[in-house]
Amino acid sequence: MDMSEIAKKLGLSDSKLAVRKALELRRLCDVQFNSSVIGVGEVCKAIICLEIAAARMGLLFDRSSAVRLSGMSEKAYIRSYNLLHNGLGVKTKLDVRELAIQFGCVRIISYVRDGLNHYKERFLSSLPTSRRASADFTRPVFTAVAFYLCAKKHKLKVDKLKLIEQCGTSESEFSSVSTSMKDLCHDIFGVAKEKKDPREVKTNRDLLDALPEKRRTEDGGYLSDEGPNLSSYKKRKQMEKHEYEKWKSSVLASKDQNKAEVARKRCRQTRLNFAKEVPNTDKVEAVLDALDSFS
Repeated sequence: MDMSEIAKKLGLSDSKLAVRKALELRRLCDVQFNSSVIGVGEVCKAIICLEIAAARMGLLFDRSSAVRLSGMSEKAYIRSYNLLHNGLGVKTKLDVRELAIQFGCVRIISYVRDGLNHYKERFLSSLPTSRRASADFTRPVFTAVAFYLCAKKHKLKVDKLKLIEQCGTSESEFSSVSTSMKDLCHDIFGVAKEKKDPREVKTNRDLLDALPEKRRTEDGGYLSDEGPNLSSYKKRKQMEKHEYEKWKSSVLASKDQNKAEVARKRCRQTRLNFAKEVPNTDKVEAVLDALDSFS
């Protein structure tokens, strides 16, 4: 499909400069690497080059129409876009103020900038002197991650996938940078986990019961396991144990009773002994004598 036809379908036919820029990017892509190896077809490559050109010129681009025209899913299209974007070496500039206006988080602009400065200082101090000059913080992924973490800390909702799409990176890289920032600047970007009440968590309660000396009185503490002032939890556990023992004894008793009844009802099978009839020898001899007399 010709680039001008794709631009017409995406509503960019009036901008001839954007079409020429997209053609240059496609030729550069063909020279530098084979896009088919990474699973990007010719039509999708033309659409992505047109989107990159429109973004660099500040033109509106309909991403949903581009996804439908490419014949790919949105996730596959974003992955292909990031691969081509990074392969061409096109640098995207992200401004903290523009991101804050776009996502409605204007009040965190100063926090994001301060957090980025602290992260750069601590990251460079952790590197050896020979590698500090090669550290590159101009990539937009650092700005995007700092913005996302600050918004999360201030309990503001930010679309993570849209932010990843804007900075032209992958989810794995975004996650790795996020982990690095939280490790080095946990006081700035870290989010404190919600503390759960030990009275509502069974595992914590069991641990406190195992160590009475670590238990606080405001948590329903007790002086000793055998004292009269037991906690409600301890009383409930004792009641459950008592009910279990009562149930167990009743089950065992019924089992023994059933065994006794079965033994009592069991019938003993009698054995029948039939005595063998012994033939009378006198009668046999008389019959033989009679037969002899006739003969």
